[in-house]
Amino acid sequence: MSEIRNAIDLTRRNIDTETRLRLPTLNPIIGGKAVDCAERFSVLDKYTQRTIAEVGETSEMHVEDAVAAALTALRRGAPPPYDMARILERTAAILLRERSRIIDVMISETGFTEADAETEIDRAAIVLKLCAEEATRIVGDTVSFAATPGQHRRLGFTLRFPVGVVCAITPFNSPLYTVSHKVAPALAAGNPVILKPSELTPLTAAFLCEALLEAGLPDDFIALLQGSGDRVGRFLVANNDIAFYSFTGSTRVGRLIQQGAGLRRTQMELGSIASTIVCADADLSVAIPKIASAGFRKAGQVCVSVQRLYVEQPIFDDFMDMFTEAALKMPLGNPRLPETRVGPMITLAAAERAAEWIEEARLGQALIKTGGGRSGAMFEPTIVTGVRPGMRVVDSEIFAPCVVVMPFTSFDDMILDANNTPFGLSAGIFTNDLSRTLEAGQKLRFGAIHVNETSSARADAMPFGGVKDSGFGHEGPKYAIRELTEERLITFNN
Repeated sequence: MSEIRNAIDLTRRNIDTETRLRLPTLNPIIGGKAVDCAERFSVLDKYTQRTIAEVGETSEMHVEDAVAAALTALRRGAPPPYDMARILERTAAILLRERSRIIDVMISETGFTEADAETEIDRAAIVLKLCAEEATRIVGDTVSFAATPGQHRRLGFTLRFPVGVVCAITPFNSPLYTVSHKVAPALAAGNPVILKPSELTPLTAAFLCEALLEAGLPDDFIALLQGSGDRVGRFLVANNDIAFYSFTGSTRVGRLIQQGAGLRRTQMELGSIASTIVCADADLSVAIPKIASAGFRKAGQVCVSVQRLYVEQPIFDDFMDMFTEAALKMPLGNPRLPETRVGPMITLAAAERAAEWIEEARLGQALIKTGGGRSGAMFEPTIVTGVRPGMRVVDSEIFAPCVVVMPFTSFDDMILDANNTPFGLSAGIFTNDLSRTLEAGQKLRFGAIHVNETSSARADAMPFGGVKDSGFGHEGPKYAIRELTEERLITFNN
C-alpha cells in the first residue's frame, strides 16, 4: 500500500489454526507519515484475548500537529471534484485488492465472523464509490426573488463550500463501514479529516488511511490519531480550529462532545434501543431469519440490533418456537471457523455486564428462553420473555446478542411502549396491513421505520440518523455532504 506502511508479520496461535497477521502502520499518521510515540497501548485478539499489536498513543502535540496540517490543506484547497472522485474510487479498489489481509486483521481485532468482516469491506467500497459520484455534483439552489414585491429583477443562487477541518470519532463495532461513512463524505465535500477510531479496533481504520494516501489523497488531507477517547478525544474537542465533529458512540460521550463543540457543528449517531414489530399477518418464514440475524450478528453489538421485539398475541407461541430454533442455529464460537455465526463480544467486561443484566431479569421472574450463558467474552445468543418495566434488559441498551420478546394485543399500546425510551434511531415492522404500516410510520418516533424489514435494515445511499437521545444529523453520502458544507448566497440586482 503506501510508503508509510509499517507492516509487520505477527504470528499468534489460535485454538484451531495458526494465522499470520500483516498489520498496517501501528503509529498515528500525520502529514502522510507515521510519527513516533512515547506511549503505546495493546490491541487484543477478541477471541484468544492475546495481544496482536502495540499501537502508538497520540499525544496532545500530535493533535496540534494534525490540526495544523489540516488547516494548511484547507487553505490550499482540495483536489478538484473530478480528481477527488477518482481518489475515492481508487481507494475502494485498493481495499478490495487488500481484502484478505484486512479481513484477517479485522477478525482478530473485532471478533467478527469472516462473513461480517467481508460485509464491512464490500459496503465500505460502495460508500466510497457513492461519495465519488456525489463529489462531482455538489451544487446549490436558485432563489425565487420574484416572490417578494419589487424584487423580481434580482437573481440569486447558493454555492456550497467545505465546512472546515472535520474530526471523525468512530466506534469499535463497525471499524471500516462506519469510518467510511464519516471520512469519505467529508473528503468528497473538500474537507481535510482527522480520524480517531476506537482504541479497541484501531487497525482497520489504519488500512483505510493507507489506502487513501496510496490512491493519491494529498498527505495533509487525512490524519489518523490513535488512542483512548477519554484522552485523545478530550484533546480534539478542546481544539477550536476543528470546525465539525462527526461522532458515533454512546449518548454519554456524545453529550460531552456537544458541550465542548459549542457553536461548532456536529453530527451525532448515539445510543439506541431498537424495536421491531411482528404482526399476526407477517410472513414468519421471511421475518424470523432477518430478526435472528439482526439480533445476534456481530454479537448484538450494533446500534440498530433488534433488542425489543413485539409479537402479536395470536402468533406468539408459534413465533417463539420458530425464533428459538433460529437462534440455536447460530453457533457461538471461534470467528475464524466458517460455521460460526456469533463471535466474542468486544471485551470481557462487556460480556460480564450482559450476563449481569440477564441474571437480574431471571431473578425478576423473566424467562430465559434460550442462551444467557457466558464463557469469557463469549456470550450465547439469548432470548428473554416475561420482562417487566425497570429491568435493564428492556429499559437500557444492552449491546449484546440478546432479544427481549414481548406479546401485544393492542397495536396502539404497543406503539406507545416502543416510543417509551429516551432513544429513537430505527424501528422495523413486519405486516401486510397498509393501515398499520401508515400508522406505524406516523406514530413511531424513530429516525427510520422499515416495513417488512428489521430495525437494522440499511442501504448505503439512504439517510441514516436518529431523534431524541439517539442524536441528530445524517449519514448517507448525499445527506452527509450537505451537512459537511457551508451554503453561501450570491445575489445580483439588475
